Amino acid sequence: MDSKPKRRTVIENGDTGEDLVLATLIGNGDDLGPLVRHAFEMGRPEPLVQQLKHVVKKKEVEIEELCKTHYEEFILAVDELRGVLVDAEELKSDLASDNFRLQEVGSALLVKLEELLESYSIKKNVTEAIKMSKICIEVLELCVKCNNHLSEGQFYPALKTLDLIETNYLKNIPVNKIKIVIAKNIPIIKAHIEKKVTTHFNEWLVHIRSSAKDIGQTAIGHSASARQRDEEMLERQRKAEEQNICGLGELVYSLDVEEVDEDSVLKFDLTPLYRSYYIHACLGIQEQFREYYYKNRLLQLNSDLQISSSQPFVESYQTYLAQIAGYFIVEDRVLRTSGGLLSADQVETMWDTTVAKVASILEEQFSHMDSATHLLLVKDYISLLGATLREYGYEVGSVLEVLDNSRDKYHELLLEECRQQIANIISNDSYEQMLLKKDSDYDNNVLAFHLQTSDIMPAFPYIAPFSSMVPDCCRVVRSFIKGSVDYLSYGVNSNFYDVMRKYLDKLLIDVLNEIVLTKVHSAGIVVSQAMQIAANISFLERACDFFLRHAAQLCGIPVRSVERPRASLTAKAVLKSSSDAAYLALLNLVNSKLEEIMALTENINWTSEEISQNNNEYMNEVVFYLDTLLSTAQQILPLDALYKVGSGALEHISNSIIAAFLSDSVKRFNANAVMVINHDLKMLENFADERFHSTGLSERYKEGSFRSCLIEARQLINLLSSSQPENFMNPVIREKNYNALDYKKVASICEKFKDSPEGIFGSLSTRNAKPNSRKKSMDVLKKRLKDFN
Repeated sequence: MDSKPKRRTVIENGDTGEDLVLATLIGNGDDLGPLVRHAFEMGRPEPLVQQLKHVVKKKEVEIEELCKTHYEEFILAVDELRGVLVDAEELKSDLASDNFRLQEVGSALLVKLEELLESYSIKKNVTEAIKMSKICIEVLELCVKCNNHLSEGQFYPALKTLDLIETNYLKNIPVNKIKIVIAKNIPIIKAHIEKKVTTHFNEWLVHIRSSAKDIGQTAIGHSASARQRDEEMLERQRKAEEQNICGLGELVYSLDVEEVDEDSVLKFDLTPLYRSYYIHACLGIQEQFREYYYKNRLLQLNSDLQISSSQPFVESYQTYLAQIAGYFIVEDRVLRTSGGLLSADQVETMWDTTVAKVASILEEQFSHMDSATHLLLVKDYISLLGATLREYGYEVGSVLEVLDNSRDKYHELLLEECRQQIANIISNDSYEQMLLKKDSDYDNNVLAFHLQTSDIMPAFPYIAPFSSMVPDCCRVVRSFIKGSVDYLSYGVNSNFYDVMRKYLDKLLIDVLNEIVLTKVHSAGIVVSQAMQIAANISFLERACDFFLRHAAQLCGIPVRSVERPRASLTAKAVLKSSSDAAYLALLNLVNSKLEEIMALTENINWTSEEISQNNNEYMNEVVFYLDTLLSTAQQILPLDALYKVGSGALEHISNSIIAAFLSDSVKRFNANAVMVINHDLKMLENFADERFHSTGLSERYKEGSFRSCLIEARQLINLLSSSQPENFMNPVIREKNYNALDYKKVASICEKFKDSPEGIFGSLSTRNAKPNSRKKSMDVLKKRLKDFN
């Protein structure tokens, strides 16, 4: 078997690259189907045929060469080649047939393909147009939506819509004209929104300023109600403690739960402010709005701080202070809820400015006030203002210090008002004992001021030992205490009891005591009035303890702390001294009256030759006057005062008797006159003893009875009636029987004692073994007294 000759590839000059590829494929026995199919698909079979022919020619050349070398193989190859040629022709015919059919089918498909491609292009354009239209529609819908928000005044949604257009749509708007129009109108719309919002905010500024007064008044009203509840609770607690101290009941403590009324919460609308601030923040100009807000509110504050010149301050202070309170209540809520619109420093600055201005105005207005009531009304409202604003965190100490600095001015006005009231009471008083017809009168005039002398309720009608001046003055003092406590309470100092006590002492000493003493020492006052005033002063002195307890209760001080001995008012001691002065004035009046009566001693026959068995007329009048005086004094004066009046009057009578003997009008007297005066003196002594025991003074004063007040007159009469008057010079006898007599007075009186022989001693000579012994003893006494002097 012959080996198969190797294939050779002959490449001639001028062969193209395609021929070379085709030859290579044929030489390698590769399938030419794809190449043929491609030629027909491209509609160019002729070049392929030409290439095949060219390849055939080359193969023929190769064949010839091979034939020359291998003839037989060449013949076989030729035969094969012819067969191949036949196959090629058939293939060509098939290819032509297939190409024809393919052309027929392909032409229709190409038309469809072109139509399809055109449809795809139209679809793409339509899709793009739809997309652009959708964008435009969305933008226009947002524009319409924005316009609707603007027309409805919903500026925040309008801004959000503008921001959405500007951020997500403006750069992507396919229609340039729409894009330009929208871009041009966005700043205009924002400016319009800013203008509208600013207008609404300005309207809110006007509204909130006009509402500030109502806000302040409502808040101050809440503080006043809270204060009243606290005072009522303290009053209940005080009464419970008093009952417990008195043993009237056990202390019962209760928890008062206060229900918060939702309607009482301050309501005012800050929505326009929040909206304006937030919209300005959305516009990126929130700092500008902060400055605008602060500037306008500061202008409003400065305007509010100006007081009206057309209206008195006492008529406008509530409106003025309520406006300020409302202003800062609003600012506090803005500070807490607006999210940075106001700073704490700004509010503090406004508050400091307000405090300085208000303090200056109050000091000026207080200096012009001439009514304690007006000053108290302003003070109460200012303290409520302080309590209200303190709840919102404002420091109100500087405002309350103004009240503290004006307390002297207030009390001066209050003292002056009380002075006028007390002066009118005292000048209009009848100085007659009060007649209380029923228990309510007793409660209002006696028990109300602890003036009762007994815990037993008296029978009515009841005659009080004091005149109407006492309860009337007590009411004035009580109202003074209330007014003073009202002013001093809720101020800078919570413990103001000592201050209040100082002013109370000032009222009682400088006003009440002074007016009473003026009345006591005034001209035209009679004994009955002086006695009643003296009695009234003693009851006013007793009322000092009530005043002190009442002041302590109102000041919230435990009553037991003011019941200590050293805790009493200074005025009590002063009134005690005034009471003594009143008794002295009373005694002076009594003595003046007694002097008028004792002046009747000039009618005594000092040298009578007969002994009268009747008392002198003057002594009857003295006893009658003393009886009336002591009866009245017993009803209204305390026992010590009664003793002072009685003892003073009797002592003055004793002195008057001595003065009668010493009088220049009495040149001489005899024993008969001494006997008559002795009868008078005995009558007076009996009256003194009876009154000393009937008034109950004997139980208190074991020593020093009324009789002892007549001791000087009694010892003088005893001396003049003695059988041995010279014993006066005996120290032992004188100390025992004549210790109240003065040497000089005795010497002067004894010099006037001229007893006649046919006088009393002469008449007694028949009964006396030594009729002239008394005269001799008197002469000895006269001589020894003369030598002593």
